[in-house]
Amino acid sequence: MKKNKIYEGKAKILYEGPDYSTLIQHFKDDATAFNNQKHSVFKGKGVLNSRISEFIYEKLALNGIQTHFIKQLNMKEQLIRKLDIIPVEFVVRQIVAGSLAKRLGLEKGKRLARPIVEFYYKDDTLGDPLISEEHIAVFEWLTSAELEEIINICFRVNDFLSGLFLGVNIILVDFKLEFGRLALENDTHDLILADEISPDTCRLWDLQTKQAFDKDLFRHDTGDLLNGYREVANRLGILEKEIQSSEGVHEFRTRI
Repeated sequence: MKKNKIYEGKAKILYEGPDYSTLIQHFKDDATAFNNQKHSVFKGKGVLNSRISEFIYEKLALNGIQTHFIKQLNMKEQLIRKLDIIPVEFVVRQIVAGSLAKRLGLEKGKRLARPIVEFYYKDDTLGDPLISEEHIAVFEWLTSAELEEIINICFRVNDFLSGLFLGVNIILVDFKLEFGRLALENDTHDLILADEISPDTCRLWDLQTKQAFDKDLFRHDTGDLLNGYREVANRLGILEKEIQSSEGVHEFRTRI
């Protein structure tokens, strides 16, 4: 049955769900960097990101953090709650890397005195520019109470993810979160974690070697992207084994 596409981004496609309150989130095999100036396709990437994000969101739900994830539909698609997405990306940083190092001339790999949350306006055409709390307030993207709630959720997610990854000898360097409003009765709403958490949205380094297992492998041509993502999945215990198809394309059997 043909699905009605609602939105297509760099890494995912959203389709209409089985009812008005849901959507189907499809994970693409595309990889992009530098505001889509660099682009390639990696067969199997969508499966890995979908399964890793599913695993993490289920764990977060068990720890009392609400997310848009409902269930996995197939290897690359999830049933999710339909949200009113907030046009702000929240980046939690623990170690200097990426744009923070470049912007402030800091040494890559330096651990910050405490985790920080940065805000970016969600607009690909503008390159997702860095913004302040004042912008969020003036443009009424969030109330002060909502912003405080989201920042608290960001730190809770950071605490959980840091422990999760450290348990498999991976350092969580930084990561991006997105949120949306879930409509409730009486014109109220909940703030819900949206999008995904995967090597596409996190910087992940091996504890000993500091080798990247994330999209920086593609950004800077420092290694094989699929091998990095597969290593994260294997360490988390998500993939039972890798299967080589008759066409030579990697497929993955997951532990259900």
